[in-house]
Amino acid sequence: MAEPHVIDPITRIEGHLRIELETENAKITNAWSEATQFRGLEALVANRDPRDVWAFLQRICGVCTTTHAIASVTAVENAIGSRVPPQALLIRDLVMGSAGVQDHVIHFYHLHALDWVNVVSASKADPAAAVEFARAIGSTWKGNTLERMTAVSETIKTILASGQLSIFTGGYWDHPDYRLPPEANLMACAHYLDALEFQRSMIRINTVFGGKNPHPNFLVGGMACTIDPNRSESINHVQIAEIQKWLDEAYEFVTTCYIPDAKAIMGVYKDYFDIGVSSPNYLAVGMLGAAYGGDPNESPAINPMMEVTPGVIFDDDFDTVHTFEASKITESVASAWFKYSKPGSLPPAEGETVVDYTGPTPPYTWLADRTEYTWSKAPRYSDKPMQVGPLARVMLAYARKHPRTVEIVNAAAEQYGITLKQMNSTGGRTLARAVECLTSIEMLVDVTFPKFVEGLKAGDIDVFDSTKWEPKSWPKAADGYSLIEVARGTLGHWVKIKNRKVSHYQAIVPSTWNGGGRDEYGVRSPYEEALASNEHHPLVNPEQPLEVIRTIHSFDPCMSCAVHVLDPQGNELQVAIS
Repeated sequence: MAEPHVIDPITRIEGHLRIELETENAKITNAWSEATQFRGLEALVANRDPRDVWAFLQRICGVCTTTHAIASVTAVENAIGSRVPPQALLIRDLVMGSAGVQDHVIHFYHLHALDWVNVVSASKADPAAAVEFARAIGSTWKGNTLERMTAVSETIKTILASGQLSIFTGGYWDHPDYRLPPEANLMACAHYLDALEFQRSMIRINTVFGGKNPHPNFLVGGMACTIDPNRSESINHVQIAEIQKWLDEAYEFVTTCYIPDAKAIMGVYKDYFDIGVSSPNYLAVGMLGAAYGGDPNESPAINPMMEVTPGVIFDDDFDTVHTFEASKITESVASAWFKYSKPGSLPPAEGETVVDYTGPTPPYTWLADRTEYTWSKAPRYSDKPMQVGPLARVMLAYARKHPRTVEIVNAAAEQYGITLKQMNSTGGRTLARAVECLTSIEMLVDVTFPKFVEGLKAGDIDVFDSTKWEPKSWPKAADGYSLIEVARGTLGHWVKIKNRKVSHYQAIVPSTWNGGGRDEYGVRSPYEEALASNEHHPLVNPEQPLEVIRTIHSFDPCMSCAVHVLDPQGNELQVAIS
């Protein structure tokens, strides 16, 4: 008989996610992904100046601020016909690419690594053995010194002795499926702390171009920053030299620390390449950082991030890439607390954000016995659930025969003894993020930044298209959309403009694609499918659901983006619009 279990909340993610499960014989037989917070920022921008809405919509999330801002300005630019200068596009590529690399590193070390790394075990390690282990896995990271490992060991021991675990609170440290030896755990904990320093440094690139972080500044028609080699208050040769240094540091950390760690850890957990098998369909419009205003098939590939063209893969058939058609995207509210004015799913350009809460009064006991159980809609492409994110992009790049991706994936497959199809797994999603982080930092260092600097040397400092800034230059009615590849997957913004004001706005974010509920046909979304697809996913101890956490974290959930703001009485929160 099926046993019900609830994990609420899923921690180490952005936002609030609840998972309900049924198990038999320590295997998951069914699963429900439940976003239990509401957002509704699309409604906030109605009747606003389209040039301003990016500043509101980047507040969709406290992590993904840059991506939503760029998605918004790109959609508005597509609607009004603005032509962004090449240097401004390259700046956006640098901002998006650096944010993506930073995000992948943060995810691996601070959101996912502790699913595989045991902090308590690390306290029992010999620091000299940790240094030797790092050397054995090919890590040449400069922090792999006896002094550093000894200092981290003492820090961990002090934390454990205090009884206050600080950033390591909440771990299932006595779970029997932690497999790394103590020296590997100590090395990984040291790198966890090093990654905190790395991510602080990496995000400075966004600060140079955006003026601050989080919530950097952007501009419809280009970038809000100015470039003038002769002015200290503009971006000049000093900032350019700093950016080069930060990119070099990022390259060093990714290649000498992150990649060896990820490869070594997943090598110990190779069975996870057969666990967490999800929907066998993948959607991506390019590599990490690709950004399109309007139909990507008609956009000129003028920046490096568009090296791999958009495509769709069905049924784990990596030999066939189907043409991406934005018109095939729809959203279902069959399992969500929303309602549409007409039956069935709607394309995002016609989508509605109308609250229809039918759930119980919180706190919740069990939601899965209801048709509606989440605040997250269920996007579909050709009526099929799609995985988006690093795995989808890596699989697309592999299928498109992107040389570097093929090289890295083939080497990993040989090392682990896995097939390409086994990438559709918890282990595969974790590995794909590392693969993409490597190709992304290489692209930034070898192509994107040199191309930007080459333009500066040629005297190109234009970062703004002023021809479409004034509303009188716009048509009375216009619509546009953007599709961009961000850390967690494909992000789309759709806007309609009437009488120079926003008349309609919708966004479909990566965690909606991956973490939504069932559609009107009862088909599960990727989170749910990854847990329940073949009734093979383990859950040994429901009180310590480490196996579930590993699989859900492999998607890197961001539920603040995925859901739509309610007050305690259930009323939709909006601001007055003058």
